[in-house]
Amino acid sequence: MSDFRVPENFLWGGAISANQAEGAYREGGRGISNIDLIPHGSSRMDVKLGKVSDPELQTDAFYPSHEAIDFYHHYKEDIALFAEMGFKMFRMSISWSRIFPKGIEEEPNREGIEFYRNVFTELRKYDIEPLVTMCHYDTPLYLEEVLGGWTNRQLVDAFEKYAKVIFEEYKGLVRYWLTFNEINSQLMMKNFVPNAPKQMLENAYAGLHNQFVASARAVKLAHEQYPEYVVGCMIAGMTTYPLTCDPQDVLRAQHKMQEDFYYSGDVMIRGHYPVFAKRMWREDGVSFEVPEEDLEILKEGRADFFSFSYYSTSCETTHTDAPKDGAGNLVLGYKNPYIQYSDWGWGMDADGLRYILNEIYGRYQVPIMIVENGLGAIDTVEADGSIHDDYRIAYLKDHVRAMSEAIDDGVELIAFTPWGCIDLVSASTGEMRKRYGFIYVDMDDDGNGSMERSRKDSFYWYKKVIASNGEELE
Repeated sequence: MSDFRVPENFLWGGAISANQAEGAYREGGRGISNIDLIPHGSSRMDVKLGKVSDPELQTDAFYPSHEAIDFYHHYKEDIALFAEMGFKMFRMSISWSRIFPKGIEEEPNREGIEFYRNVFTELRKYDIEPLVTMCHYDTPLYLEEVLGGWTNRQLVDAFEKYAKVIFEEYKGLVRYWLTFNEINSQLMMKNFVPNAPKQMLENAYAGLHNQFVASARAVKLAHEQYPEYVVGCMIAGMTTYPLTCDPQDVLRAQHKMQEDFYYSGDVMIRGHYPVFAKRMWREDGVSFEVPEEDLEILKEGRADFFSFSYYSTSCETTHTDAPKDGAGNLVLGYKNPYIQYSDWGWGMDADGLRYILNEIYGRYQVPIMIVENGLGAIDTVEADGSIHDDYRIAYLKDHVRAMSEAIDDGVELIAFTPWGCIDLVSASTGEMRKRYGFIYVDMDDDGNGSMERSRKDSFYWYKKVIASNGEELE
């Protein structure tokens, strides 16, 4: 590694989402969201919609998002801990149903507006820059159940109204925004539903397109009325290698990256669909046409920066007898014999981070933020209350080094907000035991615990990293 130092104004921090941390799901006038219907042991891919007025929850099931880690009531304590670590940026999301309980109201819910104002004010007290995701998988249930979700064009208008309200309300408190979290995950269902029905594929492409348009409208609004705002896209980091040097494997990996990663990135950063989009639609058997009026909207609403999540890499091959990897972060490819895997089957590959950073910057030439990165693991609380998570430190240390190398390569990387800076509910498994945080939260998979917060070894390590601007990694 070179002795290159990250820029002085680099934004070190951490990330959470409302639906995995906030809790208080029926407090403060909040409406029901789609995520509220996911019981423990299930993922967001398994959500079953229910009655909007009175959802039929399973009486014998535990719903982790309902209480989560109760950030709603603990935010001051949690933000003080983030400040102790030295955070420069904190990525969080707004629960859309806390602002518009059904998504169709004429006026927003004032209690919800004031809750987030208080959170942003608290962050500003410590000079922590909020990075706010407007929609992190949770949509008001009414929009999903009654209006049919993102295949309905009415949701574009509903999102724009929501954007107008929060842009105006949080003027002077929030500067950095993300529209949709991991927007490319809409097409990931193809990994899990081989030979998916044509209608399912049609809906996926149409729903994703409507999110592209909704995002572009929000970006356009920000540029026209709030020039101080910086609005980015957020893409799930689907980094794919060819398993072998067989040219067919190389082509397969290239196509996988195009479909899973660049399809969405190109629309949101370049403002138009990529040339390979027509091949994708043809191969998936969908008759997708981009309405003429949307072409201009996509061009006018190009995101200002590229943000993405990065946890692992995967491989593609035509040699189907090769062993598969786990389904980490919606990846289901082939195992890479040159890297190690976590307990949940995620390939740990810091070199892959340097690789994809170079690829992204070479393609788009815009500032980049890594807004999710981390290791989900089972942590043990010792008798004296200490938590020795050296495995998490080792994972993050390697990835910070890779970041530094990418910056030395010339990549304009401006922020790093590791995922689950405080323990929260896992989106992929609905568990608490799969922990990511620098801060331990005393809560188990069944909702039992004191909610007490405590510092892990990684807390002190990350504090040192931030204070040294990435130089002190040992």
